[in-house]
Amino acid sequence: MEATREIYWNVGYGVILPMYLFTAIAVAACAYGFYKRVEVYRQGKELNRLDNLSERIVLLVKNLFGQIRVLRVSGPGVPHALFFWGFVILFIGTLLVMAQADFSQPLFNVVILKGSFYKLYSLLLDLAGFVALLMLFGLSLRRFLVRPEGLKTTRDDYLMHILLTAILLTGFFAEGVRIAATELKNNPELARFSPIGLFVANQFAGLDDQSLKQLHKLWWWVHFFLVMGFIVTIPFSKFRHLFTTPANYLLTDLREKGVIATINLEEEGAEHFGVDKVADLSWKDIFDADACTSCKRCQDRCPAWTTDKPLSPMKVVQQIGEVAFGNSGANLIETVSQDALWSCTTCRSCQEICPANVEHVNKILDMRRNLVLMQGEFPGEEVMVAVNNIEVNGNPFGMAYAGRGDWTAGLDVQVMADGADVDILYFVGCYASFDKRNQEVARSFIKICNAAGVRVGILGKEEKCCGEPLRKLGNEYLYQMTAGENIELIKAYEVKKIVTTCPHCLNTLGRDYRDLGLDVAVEHYTVFIESLINKGALPMEPHQFDYTYHDSCYLGRYKDITREPRNVLHAAGGRITEMKKSGYESFCCGAGGGRILAEEKLGSRINVTRVRMAQETGAPLLISNCPFCLTMFEDGIKTGDCEGELKVRDLAEVVAERIIL
Repeated sequence: MEATREIYWNVGYGVILPMYLFTAIAVAACAYGFYKRVEVYRQGKELNRLDNLSERIVLLVKNLFGQIRVLRVSGPGVPHALFFWGFVILFIGTLLVMAQADFSQPLFNVVILKGSFYKLYSLLLDLAGFVALLMLFGLSLRRFLVRPEGLKTTRDDYLMHILLTAILLTGFFAEGVRIAATELKNNPELARFSPIGLFVANQFAGLDDQSLKQLHKLWWWVHFFLVMGFIVTIPFSKFRHLFTTPANYLLTDLREKGVIATINLEEEGAEHFGVDKVADLSWKDIFDADACTSCKRCQDRCPAWTTDKPLSPMKVVQQIGEVAFGNSGANLIETVSQDALWSCTTCRSCQEICPANVEHVNKILDMRRNLVLMQGEFPGEEVMVAVNNIEVNGNPFGMAYAGRGDWTAGLDVQVMADGADVDILYFVGCYASFDKRNQEVARSFIKICNAAGVRVGILGKEEKCCGEPLRKLGNEYLYQMTAGENIELIKAYEVKKIVTTCPHCLNTLGRDYRDLGLDVAVEHYTVFIESLINKGALPMEPHQFDYTYHDSCYLGRYKDITREPRNVLHAAGGRITEMKKSGYESFCCGAGGGRILAEEKLGSRINVTRVRMAQETGAPLLISNCPFCLTMFEDGIKTGDCEGELKVRDLAEVVAERIIL
């Protein structure tokens, strides 16, 4: 007997018309629900997220069917992905049934589901349904019994789990009763290719044919209307993320990571800057609230939330959605709260881990812009002082311009204003220029360059703060003013390449300044030193040492530079013990987002939390690559009672000590 089955066994072909009618109604209701949501998205400003469509489609396919972003985290990531793949296989199976029963067989007398293919089809669908059911059971246990801290359970969650479980179970019940009435009696060999259905069939094997047919019709229609209910509820429940999350893969920001819109401060008629109302957002910012799955991965990795501050990236996105769909005239800043907005270190950990590709950081920065540019608000008096110092003296310490190059005494370094002929311009930054601890890093970098025969120039007293802390705090006006002056100088000296020891300067000069007219190659010193080592240009004798390494947020997550610093330290003789949070999972030092200028008044200290992670490795040395991180760790070691057990050094200092003179 050929392996196949009658598609509409027991229910008859008469169900086709009402089945398609109800399906059309359900799909129409679903479409209407999304139409109403699109009307809310349109409250936001226009934004083109369909450029480079082919690249976007590739990202959609990779992330949707590969579940790449979902699988980035262990724990719930794997069962979510397995559940998704199981459901996809079931959906494909349903399409094949439809293709045969409603098109190929009645129109062309072509049977697709037969023979070996049907056996494989039956086996795959049974296993896919079982895996989906098993994963759903595990996820239900996690949400409703284990209840991880911070995972909020709503009515939608109960609806989703109950409805999906019912759909899977009724599907197996309908299949099992059919097998009990047909294959179990007439073709038991074929029934083995439906192992779950066979198990269910055995439970009903004692019933007579009439009872089995009645049960089959019952389960068939119940299953069908549950599926219709599922389709209808999609836009009106958390089920909507089945569409909005994949759509967010298509709508991803293809620009370089960390790009912030540069405001045209001289635009005629511009009277409002930043965001304090839903209408100030882009439509994509509102759409993100619908794409969010409330998985709390962003919240779990947020250094502010982890250290008991009032910021949850997940909550910020959800609050935007609540205002957009509930009271679009409400003040977003008051809804989110200033304390939450100022707590952000812009570390990007939330965006890096988000399975739905939600963009958290720029929403916060846009609200900060409104606070500063429209309301004159800052996170504290100390920040206002630092900002005024940058405006007057070009640095947050209030030190005189003339002293910016004093750290170079005794070093072979040229000042650009003196007609320097150099290979690179070293953009020193404020901390390496004025902070004594970070001046040692700058001196070490110059020694490395000298040893490699690299001619180095600096702007000296002409250099100003790159403006990054200002911009991240929302002061776009002062940022553009200081950036413009730096850009004018760099262009005037016809600089071909810039190297900096500060990841914040790296991002700002190499990415943000492009919007203001600077197009010069900018490189971080860790990458530059690695290239010197690889070329054999750096005479260095390695000495063994044990260390742990901190990936600064603005080098790792923003610039994808994680391998190069480790290569340099390995060449210097280092043996690394990684912290539990490293690479793209690295935990922030607490200084980003302009927080280097602000006192940490809420919750516990982020830098102490990170220093203790380093201490747990047992390594005696913590190595950083950023002046902000170095400053925060020096303080964290003292306030965290780690003195004597842990010492922090910069990568340049370690390399400079191993140079052969």
